[in-house]
Amino acid sequence: MVLRVEALRERLAKLEEVVSRLREVAAVTREVFFRDYRHQWLAERGLELAAQSVLDIGNHILAGEFGESATEYEGIVKGLGSRGVVSPALAKQLEGLGGFRNILVHGYLGIDPEKVYAALQRSARDFTDFEAEILAWLDRRV
Repeated sequence: MVLRVEALRERLAKLEEVVSRLREVAAVTREVFFRDYRHQWLAERGLELAAQSVLDIGNHILAGEFGESATEYEGIVKGLGSRGVVSPALAKQLEGLGGFRNILVHGYLGIDPEKVYAALQRSARDFTDFEAEILAWLDRRV
């Protein structure tokens, strides 16, 4: 597979759009979030989309630039960290993202609203940091 920079930029733009929507949902008070299921559902879907974007971007980089394919989602962020695409601090910050994504997608009976709320509150920082580090890596790569 060949790294397609334009495909990465498209995915990063989508991630930015999702983060913008997550900021809107995160702006509601904790009380409103837990009282109205619609906010919880919006947060769950937005977090799922953002997590999937991060994992897709990371997998594309690992496969296209390094000829690697992660066997599980958690390996994607670790691989980006070990290859210097993202900082060790960001790799640590995003640790558990793959498992969280799987819970959102497959474990809908066991989704903990407290964990969703906590992830929502840090989502803008986490995903914006990821986008910035990927863009910086692309700039260094040229």
